[in-house]
Amino acid sequence: MMTGMDTTTISKLPRRSLLTLVTGATVLGLAACSGGSGNQTATASGSGMSHTPMSSSSMSTGSSSMPMHHGGGGPVPAGMTAAAHPKYPVGSTVILTANHMEGMDGARATVVGAYSTFTYAVNYTPTTGGAMVKDHKWVVQQEIRDAGTQRLTDGKKVVLTADHMPGVRGATATIASSTDQTVYVVDYTVGGMTMKNHKWVGQDEMKAAK
Repeated sequence: MMTGMDTTTISKLPRRSLLTLVTGATVLGLAACSGGSGNQTATASGSGMSHTPMSSSSMSTGSSSMPMHHGGGGPVPAGMTAAAHPKYPVGSTVILTANHMEGMDGARATVVGAYSTFTYAVNYTPTTGGAMVKDHKWVVQQEIRDAGTQRLTDGKKVVLTADHMPGVRGATATIASSTDQTVYVVDYTVGGMTMKNHKWVGQDEMKAAK
């Protein structure tokens, strides 16, 4: 602001006027700097908010709230034998009492298949990674590599060929327990979604619908 005055003119001003002039220039200069700094701060703050990445804790919380995978889908393995006189014939309406899948216990279901075979609960480590899955129900004889026709003993190491759950096919497993009861394939509804051809449900994991 003082660039329009030469030093001679300034020196001739009264002391009070000179003090006022200098003070005014200083205030204007400070105001201009403050305004620029404020604008920069607002811009940086806005940019920071718009580009803040999701934290790992938020991501893990989101993924942990996802529902469990419900096994099912395609046809049963080759070599399965239909049960001659199942307690719950194909077309029966039943109430599931199994709890090895989220939302299954108490669900209303329709029997779409009933088979005579040996059925196993197994402990296995998924081929997709992660912790060992214990007491997974169920895997039938025809979903175990080179299983033969005889009932396998508890503790036996096997390789799974089932594909109705992610990470099962090709996984090494240990037989935890087994049963020779009739095993079923069912359609059931949970959370408004119908699960088709769910494999497998044991005979003692369902009851007749009233």
